[in-house]
Amino acid sequence: MTSIFFGPAPQSGPVTFLHRTAPAINMSQETTGRGVVYEDLHPVNHPINDPIEQRQSQTLTTQTATSTQAAQNLTEEATASHALAQADHDEKGVAQLSHNAEVKDLGWNEPPSKIPAPLVGGMDNEELWVLVRRFNKQMYHVKEYPYPVPGNLDLNIADEDEFSPDKLRATIERLYMTVGLGMMGFIKQVGRLRSWRERNRTAYFAAAYFVAWLLDMLVPLFTVTLVVLIVYPPSRDVMFPPAPLALVDAKTGGVQKPKAGVLGSTDTATGAPEKHKGEAAEAEASNFVNSIASVALASASGKHPQTEPPPGQAGVADSIPDPTAIAMSASTAKTSAEGKAAAPTHDKTKVPMETAMWSKMRPIMHGLADVADTWERFANALSPTPPFPRELYRLRLAAVVVPLVAVSLLTSAYMFTKGVTFGIGFGFFGDPVIQPGLRWLNRTFPHWQKLLEIRNTLLKGVPTNAQLTITVLRIGEANKAPLPPPPHSKDPPPDQPVEITDEHLRATGADWPLNATQEELDEAMAHDPTTAHETAGADIDHSKDSKHGKKGHKLISFFKSTVKGTVETTLGADRLKAKAGSEPSKQRLGAVPKTKDYNIDGPVDFACRFHGKKGHTIISTKTAIPYVAFTLDKKVADQGSIGREEELHPVWTVPVADIKELKKVGGLGWKAKLVVGWALDREVADGMEIVSKTGEVFTITALPLRDELFNRLIAMGGQKWEAW
Repeated sequence: MTSIFFGPAPQSGPVTFLHRTAPAINMSQETTGRGVVYEDLHPVNHPINDPIEQRQSQTLTTQTATSTQAAQNLTEEATASHALAQADHDEKGVAQLSHNAEVKDLGWNEPPSKIPAPLVGGMDNEELWVLVRRFNKQMYHVKEYPYPVPGNLDLNIADEDEFSPDKLRATIERLYMTVGLGMMGFIKQVGRLRSWRERNRTAYFAAAYFVAWLLDMLVPLFTVTLVVLIVYPPSRDVMFPPAPLALVDAKTGGVQKPKAGVLGSTDTATGAPEKHKGEAAEAEASNFVNSIASVALASASGKHPQTEPPPGQAGVADSIPDPTAIAMSASTAKTSAEGKAAAPTHDKTKVPMETAMWSKMRPIMHGLADVADTWERFANALSPTPPFPRELYRLRLAAVVVPLVAVSLLTSAYMFTKGVTFGIGFGFFGDPVIQPGLRWLNRTFPHWQKLLEIRNTLLKGVPTNAQLTITVLRIGEANKAPLPPPPHSKDPPPDQPVEITDEHLRATGADWPLNATQEELDEAMAHDPTTAHETAGADIDHSKDSKHGKKGHKLISFFKSTVKGTVETTLGADRLKAKAGSEPSKQRLGAVPKTKDYNIDGPVDFACRFHGKKGHTIISTKTAIPYVAFTLDKKVADQGSIGREEELHPVWTVPVADIKELKKVGGLGWKAKLVVGWALDREVADGMEIVSKTGEVFTITALPLRDELFNRLIAMGGQKWEAW
């Protein structure tokens, strides 16, 4: 049994707010309402016995509290991230300035042009929104981590990270945006050097290489160059001048027409246009995964020209949709149709192969995430982003490389070759020595592998992009100025070339960028609608196209309208079932909002539902102990909750410090969400679970600004989080 007291304040003293897992806390009279108690508040995914209205009339009780050892707020500086959020930085943004308001609204419902800049010192608003947008897609589920964190930074990925296909997709997209685009940039820089188009720069590189080769100084040359690139960032643009990825031909090193037909962005492989920085790269990553899935599906279904009838003789095939386009797995049907195998129920390899593949998915996903994390850490070490130190990590990397210069000067090629070949032989034949040594290490130093991980040694304290993002979010919360969410726009970006400056395209010395004239550059960057459809041949065209035929399109349209009617009927039935007391139906109410005008919420009040009842989740930071609560007060939509705390009578209240777990949940099942999105062309409002330290689960649903509420809650308290 749990009691949460929210009682009236005596005129002569403070009000007592008691919770089972926290010490007695004093709250000011301004933030309390009339006496309300909520006993036996069941987790919302369980059937409930009492309606919400009845809980608001129960008698006041109190219970003894037990203390916890976890940090209760940001000021306790549980990690370096918490400390940086509290630090007084020399370069400040609007969110870091002092103010007298309880919560300062920096433009949550304003267009980007009206949001003050910069929000955080040393960071452009567009760069900040890129981080937050990708953070929203990466973070699904976090739990409080009560132990010391690696590198003194929380929000590391748990070793037991839960696997889901959607999370695997997000990981692959993240890998594309980090490692994929980074490797493309490296390959195109090599192509520019080898092409001799920028003659002076290539000549300098060639002269330095061959002189060092003659003097047997290649390794010292490479290590010294690496040290210079690490320690002195301006040298990077001199040695490797920037150029838009999509504008450079990797084979010739010269100018090419971007695959999108226009140079609308500078950091993408296709050059597709974007309305906000980073959106084109994110769309590219999504389509990269879609294309892999499409090719795999086409391969599984046996799509091949030999199975297609001659042109003009399609007959019934013209009325049948392409199975790859409607995303059906046709591998079994293909096998049965060809008569080359036994019935699927007699296939003895199916179950073990499927089991083996799905069992390996979690370690594969975790490995991909580790690769992306390491790449991001190196990037943030070489080019630190405030509020993290600008020089510390670069100097540490250089300190590791500098000794290699001395070693390379004292080591001959013969000694190097002998050492490498000995290492190969020892690794191959030295198992009788290696295995006992490993057993001794495991026995003497448990978890020694963790201590030697690069994030705990060379890159200790260097954040991933997710850790950088939560630090920036904590800066806003520490100053009671929550950062506005990334702007959203349904309008397509214009097919206009992006403005190119020296920051995006330049050459070294007297060379022309890419050895191209201004007219050639303008022609390559200008919009050409036919370029995006060009392929490498007719066979690629045939395999890529999804042909439905005229009758096939009509069939799909009819099927879509039928599904739309079914979905609307089901949603209507849910409302009736919810009134009859069906808990699953209550959880689905409002999941498909009729309107998209929900941007009036935040940063304090968030429209949502609890057990199907319309209300608002509110966050209060006016007291010493910030808390999150749910209220049914209808006036919140128009008047807000600030200054009206006594009138709200919350259904439940949880101190932010007592939250031990946050999890994003779907408003509908994933299959239903796909069907609703396809048939109704409407967004689905998802939900979130808040788990307290007593184990109570509060599930709020139909929450359009779920990501924004999630971000505020994980950034407000002193918890050390772990990503699941």
